[in-house]
Amino acid sequence: MREAVIVDAVRTPLGKGKPGGALAGVHPVDLHATVLRALVERTGLDPAAVDDVVSGAVGQIGEQSMNTARWAALAAGFPESVPAVTVDRQCGSSQQAVHFAAQGVISGAYDIAIASGVESMSRVPIGSQTAGQDFLGAGVAARYPDGLVPQGISAELIAARYDLPRERLDEFALASHQRAASAWRDGRFGAEVVPVPGADLTIDQSVRPDTSAQVLAGLKPAFWADAWERRFPEIGWHVTAGNSSPTNDGAAAVLIVEREIARRLGLRPRARLHSFAVVGDDPLLMLLGIVPATRKVLGRAGLTLGDIDAFEVNEAFASVVLAWLDETGADPAKVNVNGGATAIGHPLGASGARLLTTLLSVLEQTGGRYGLQTMCEAGGLANATIVERLDAS
Repeated sequence: MREAVIVDAVRTPLGKGKPGGALAGVHPVDLHATVLRALVERTGLDPAAVDDVVSGAVGQIGEQSMNTARWAALAAGFPESVPAVTVDRQCGSSQQAVHFAAQGVISGAYDIAIASGVESMSRVPIGSQTAGQDFLGAGVAARYPDGLVPQGISAELIAARYDLPRERLDEFALASHQRAASAWRDGRFGAEVVPVPGADLTIDQSVRPDTSAQVLAGLKPAFWADAWERRFPEIGWHVTAGNSSPTNDGAAAVLIVEREIARRLGLRPRARLHSFAVVGDDPLLMLLGIVPATRKVLGRAGLTLGDIDAFEVNEAFASVVLAWLDETGADPAKVNVNGGATAIGHPLGASGARLLTTLLSVLEQTGGRYGLQTMCEAGGLANATIVERLDAS
């Protein structure tokens, strides 16, 4: 039976996704090309051998449009014969790209594939792709006559449903910054991060090592509006910019090869892509799909929560991860060990591949065998992935 293994995974440091951010001067195609080029340089792989580049991007407009993955592959110097495709599963776009690439390898459609993602939120601001238009249509409006909500309101509704006080959200956010700052100080990100040519950035720009509980407590609710308060009186207005992920620029890429072919080429696999799941869930609450996705992928893998040595759960909002912890009973000490998106950043289309890159590092640093990654996504979707470190005892 064919197996899909990860030979290498890299990411850029993440810049603040706004004008003046450290990567704001880098075109998203060139930002994306940085990690594609780094993969082949680090592994010595002939890029002509790549069967496909499958990439995630959310803001597919302007400088990130027209199948941006194709242009990144060409900008990276790959031969014109190497195809590329851009996918959109919102925040899970590059995690889905990993699934598609791995499934292609397992099925025999590919022998070698790259899964990657990019987002330049400084140059393509969040929501740009809708151009102010109705992207739902009459059918969705009829099915949800009260109207859907933005993600920030979903995060507030989750905090209310799970009785998560402001202090608990801020405590979680503070721990994320502390863990990420510690990981940078100790060199734990060193092997996964590659520099962006022409950019003066060596660490993740959104990490705030000096933040405190007092600073976080002083921030105002980020999503309050009178109309939402009237519609949802149960909301306590606990979600702030401090306990949510920031906007960011960045890219990440993963080299996926069929196991026997990797052996033949002299490429050392770091991990096996073990199991995959994707689910649909309530599009109003929208962000809780990570709970059934976790259960589904564990069931497919024949594993239990206790078998997992490290988790990467995207910190779109602190309330989402805390609700997941309450639902699953996972050990918080195993979750986002090197910090999460609250601190490191959330460059939408790149985040799935970024989480996987970091998950591999954590497994290698801790000697763990199995890692589980899950990502909440707009529209009530979620991906989950289990990887197995191959040199685990």
